[in-house]
Amino acid sequence: MRTILKTLVLASFVCGVAPALAGEKDVMLYKNPQCDCCEGYADYLRENGFKVTVNATHELAEMSREAGIADEFQGCHLSFVDGYVVSGHVPVSTVEKLLTERPDIKGVTLPGMPMGSPGMSGTKEAPVEMLEITKSGVGGVYARE
Repeated sequence: MRTILKTLVLASFVCGVAPALAGEKDVMLYKNPQCDCCEGYADYLRENGFKVTVNATHELAEMSREAGIADEFQGCHLSFVDGYVVSGHVPVSTVEKLLTERPDIKGVTLPGMPMGSPGMSGTKEAPVEMLEITKSGVGGVYARE
């Protein structure tokens, strides 16, 4: 019973109940408790005018799946911004594009932890591609930077 209740609460949150309550520049970021690069990404968003709340969780993969992101497309952390899902180290220009264009998608994902992406150390060696999260799963490229 506890597992069913937990799943229902998580599903209602991920489907938009809580994210819709936030303002355009409010970000709720979920990360694994031991991940430091996620804190770097939160700081990057703050430096670019976003108000970020960070929550550590051991349910990140499950939350990402509930948001429509298959395991192979999941980012390092999961954020909710003005009704959209943003997974991974997505550049702020792509987040702002999403918030400005307001496409009929659930959000965007940058799979993995690309070196040199916002919040990650190292040198960016190639453009990164942010993929659309559609109602039926992960779709095509939304932005390339």
